[in-house]
Amino acid sequence: MTSTTAVSAPADTTAEDVDSAARQAAAAARTLAGLSLDDRAAMLRAVARALDDACDELVDLAGEETGLPEARLRGEVRRTTGQLRMFADVVLDGSHLDAVIDTAVPAADGSSAPPQPDLRRVLMPLGPVLVFAASNFPFAFGIAGGDTASALAAGCPVLVKAHPGHPRLAARTADHIASALAGCGAPPGTFALIGGLDAGRRALQHPRIKAAAFTGSTSAGRALFDLASARPEPIPFFGELGSVNPVFVTPGAAAARGPRIAEEYVASLTQGVGQFCTKPGLLFLPAGHGLDERISDAVRRVAPARMLHEGIHSGFTEGVQRLSAVPGVRTLVAGAPAPAPTARPTVLSTSLATLRTYADQLLPECFGPVSLVVEYETESELVPFAEELEGQLTATLHAEDDEAPRLTELSDVLADRVGRLVWNGWPTGVAVTSAMHHGGPYPATTAPQHTSVGATAIRRFLRPVSHQSAPQRLLPPALRDRNILGIPRRINGTLSTKDVPPS
Repeated sequence: MTSTTAVSAPADTTAEDVDSAARQAAAAARTLAGLSLDDRAAMLRAVARALDDACDELVDLAGEETGLPEARLRGEVRRTTGQLRMFADVVLDGSHLDAVIDTAVPAADGSSAPPQPDLRRVLMPLGPVLVFAASNFPFAFGIAGGDTASALAAGCPVLVKAHPGHPRLAARTADHIASALAGCGAPPGTFALIGGLDAGRRALQHPRIKAAAFTGSTSAGRALFDLASARPEPIPFFGELGSVNPVFVTPGAAAARGPRIAEEYVASLTQGVGQFCTKPGLLFLPAGHGLDERISDAVRRVAPARMLHEGIHSGFTEGVQRLSAVPGVRTLVAGAPAPAPTARPTVLSTSLATLRTYADQLLPECFGPVSLVVEYETESELVPFAEELEGQLTATLHAEDDEAPRLTELSDVLADRVGRLVWNGWPTGVAVTSAMHHGGPYPATTAPQHTSVGATAIRRFLRPVSHQSAPQRLLPPALRDRNILGIPRRINGTLSTKDVPPS
């Protein structure tokens, strides 16, 4: 466990240490929430600098523990530190506070309008946040990933439960974070690392923890969500769980650029050895598409690669066996046997009718380099299927421009079921931007109104508080008459950066 000191590789953190970490986080919460926006932004930038400076060391560790290639890991470090700096900018902008000021309306003689008190609302930090680090992105969704960055940006202390797939990387990353936070004056308890399954459960149920974030399997995420909901004081649980990310190709697109779509599909499904949460697990192609050999050839050119750890490889192998055993499913390309945890991609094929008949077996996510090509007879079949689809992170439409008018209904139905609708592209390669929404209806996530990637991820860890008729000195700085922070505020219905006008 670490607060602002170095730690060894996390194993099983004791119940006593979990309790101590949670209590320290709670003690730090008010001080951290009271830091100026400048100080909070400086804290995030200090962590980013520390990780950039330690990039060589951390990439070497990550390579040893995950088998991911160096170029991928270096890019992920850049994404991670870029996220931290982005959230520093978000903090300084101040719009995340959603400050709203409605000044008092006194009673007027002969007026039918009721009087109203002075009301001022702002978003405040929730308190200590528990983050479950993911395995598939050891940096970007790991110890210093988007969940940690957005929680710290919100002004919340963070406990991170390390993933067992890369314990030494987790410990060293935590060392650098702790040192950076201590160096810029963050209060003790701002950050802590814990390890072990039981420790994660204990932390989730600790009364001092006020929210949790998770990225992983549907089964594990749902179990944790249920624990968070069953507490005497239920807390928000922001889980990113399962998604098959269907891709729909129209007859026009298949005819105009079928070979390119086939190549890009294989590149997307095998990216990161199929271990991206936005991997296209379903590809819908029109009858007679003639792309089987093109897809098969592209798959055969993909070299076998190591998966993150034995557990994921075992789940992948069992998932491929489950899919292959369904009546009406045939194998386009079978991944040749390879020593665990090495995997070769597998592509299966079936009809839309079979998919709908055996939806319970074919639609659950299989994590890894496997995907199912689904052949449909007419476009009219796609809308009824989409209406039955569970929540997804993404859905993709490949179509020609002249086909767009007749896809309105399909597009609208998919928009009801996904967090991101992609047009003539591929869902892998999530951009860290203000407009990104990386979420979706259950089981994609447990909180479809929120994103785990992008600037608005900070909203998960904030809650509104209204102050009624409060004296100026007791108001948060964001709500005082004088806009000392220079942030955007909605004053009597108008967005402004000016001071509150005299009454």
